[in-house]
Amino acid sequence: MNFQAYPDREMMMLSLADRLAGALADFLRREGRASFCVPGGATPGPVFDTLSGVDLDWGNVSIFLNDERWVDEDHPRSNTRFLRERLLRGRALQADLVPLYQHGATPEAALEALTEGLRPHLPISVLLLGMGEDMHVASLFPGADRLPEALAPEAPPLLPMRAEGVGEPRMTLTAPHLAAAMQIHLLITGAAKRAAIERAVTLSPLEAPVASVLKNATVHWAE
Repeated sequence: MNFQAYPDREMMMLSLADRLAGALADFLRREGRASFCVPGGATPGPVFDTLSGVDLDWGNVSIFLNDERWVDEDHPRSNTRFLRERLLRGRALQADLVPLYQHGATPEAALEALTEGLRPHLPISVLLLGMGEDMHVASLFPGADRLPEALAPEAPPLLPMRAEGVGEPRMTLTAPHLAAAMQIHLLITGAAKRAAIERAVTLSPLEAPVASVLKNATVHWAE
C-alpha cells in the first residue's frame, strides 16, 4: 500500500482527478480503450466534476460502478443517478456506461445478463474506490451474506450482496476482480477512516474487506 496524505481536501481532489485522467490517457494511447471503475457516494463528487471536463477520448472509455444499490435510477439512493449527475456529463458524456442494475425485483434475476455485459471490460484499467469506517469497499461489507464467496480467488465478476443495516440489496464487483485492476486508487477523508485503513492492514479480508485490494493500492487521504 502506498499512502499519500494531502494538506487539504481540495488539493487532494484536484490532484487525484489529474492522476486519474493521466492514467486513462495512457491506457487509451497504448491500447485504444480503457475501463474506469468508480464508487458512488458523495465523497468522489469533486473528482468527477473535474474529470467530466477533461479532454480525453471518452468515446473509448467504459465506465462502471464498484457496486449498485438495487433501486431504479430515478431513486435518490441510486449510484447510477449520482454518476450521471457528476461524471457522465460535459465531455465525459461520450463514455460508455456499463450497467450494474437492471429493472427487476432482485439482483439475482439480473446477475447473468449484467455479468456478460461487464466481462468485455475486464480487467479494470483504472479503479477508484471509497471505503466506509467499517472497512468495506464496494458492497463487500463485514458480515455480508456472500462475503466469503466474493473474496474467493475463483469468484465471478459480480455477486448480489445483502448485509444487515445497509438497506437495499446490492450488486457488487468481487474482490479478485477489483484487486486485478491495473491501477488502484482509494479515496478517504477524515481521522476515523485513516485509523480504519491503518487497522485494516492488520486484519483479514473477512474482518476488513478493504484489505483484499490494498497490496497494490495508492491510498489518497486528507483530513
